[in-house]
Amino acid sequence: MDDVDRSGFGAANRGDRSLEDGPPIDRIETVFAVHEARREDGQIVYYGDPLTHPERVVRELWPVFRERGYDADLERRRGEYAIVAEPTTVGIDGIPWTNIVLFLLTVGSTLFAGSFWYQLDPFADPAVIWQAWPFTVAILGVLSVHEMGHYVMSRYHQVDASLPYFIPVPTLIGTMGAVITLKGRMPDRKALFDIGAAGPLAGLVATVVATVIGLHLPPVSVDPALLQNPDAVRIELGYPPLLELLAAGFDQPLYRNDPANGVNPVVIGAWVGMLVTFLNLIPVGQLDGGHILRAMAGELQETIAALVPGALFALAAYLYYVDGYSVNTVLIWIIWGFLTALLASKGPATPVRDEPLGRGRFLLGTVTFGLGLLCFMPIPVVIVG
Repeated sequence: MDDVDRSGFGAANRGDRSLEDGPPIDRIETVFAVHEARREDGQIVYYGDPLTHPERVVRELWPVFRERGYDADLERRRGEYAIVAEPTTVGIDGIPWTNIVLFLLTVGSTLFAGSFWYQLDPFADPAVIWQAWPFTVAILGVLSVHEMGHYVMSRYHQVDASLPYFIPVPTLIGTMGAVITLKGRMPDRKALFDIGAAGPLAGLVATVVATVIGLHLPPVSVDPALLQNPDAVRIELGYPPLLELLAAGFDQPLYRNDPANGVNPVVIGAWVGMLVTFLNLIPVGQLDGGHILRAMAGELQETIAALVPGALFALAAYLYYVDGYSVNTVLIWIIWGFLTALLASKGPATPVRDEPLGRGRFLLGTVTFGLGLLCFMPIPVVIVG
């Protein structure tokens, strides 16, 4: 810890009214009486007393610190209030090795998963996984565009954001998606809305493109021997309204009642994009939908978010008790019921300036949630056998 009182500012010497490259102390003391200022672990920490409500202190001083290249927040340290100012960096610092390695691993895991959708056997011949490259391009393309939508808008609003972290997992699709991390405070509702909505909207454009391409590619034929095998496992995907509309609009089959054929795996990659879009638009916590609804509805978002877990548990119960689906089939909504409860308990991102959105963004938010509903499917996956 480096005590910077010797630079001229401190309880004993207040001749120099500045602290290195931080804002002028006079400006800070309009709303926060500073007793002491120190450098602690790369941060500038101002100890003192708020002269107004703590939330107003942050609202008043955050833009001042931001102009000097700092992100500031009000905390309790050593039993007293402290403004903690941390240097902000917007952009990539060095080579993002973690992001690169995770991406390459996800390429491998999606190639492996995709080979099964192409009716290939990677265990007998590992080299065949390269034939699944269209599936990998579709699924990683959709996820990449979604996350880069967030990243670009974060840069636009000068909010520090990481590059996407892809998550390789040995599932039916080879991944659990991708995430970016945001640091610091959200400037205002406009930034919160733009960053939240950019991902689903950009990803949905990529999803539609992948769907249209996949619908025009030849179907995948199933080995007749598998159809006769009573021990064979069959995977059936639910089709969201958006996929149904695109298939009807381009007059392309979805092979529902044709066990010998299935849609091209590129369509399955696009199907993943639709599922990801819907799940991300669930309006809780710091999911995309939580960001958008918090920007649109303010603190009412938390009330709405509290109802979401119950709705998901109710959906799972209805499908299990009324429609007779197995626990494995409805498990996705049980898991998301618990997950949304956890996210809702942590609350949404709170912007520094909390003024209402304009009519244009409010309308765009309504359209975004409507598009999300077009990606909803009550039963995403059924495993038979």
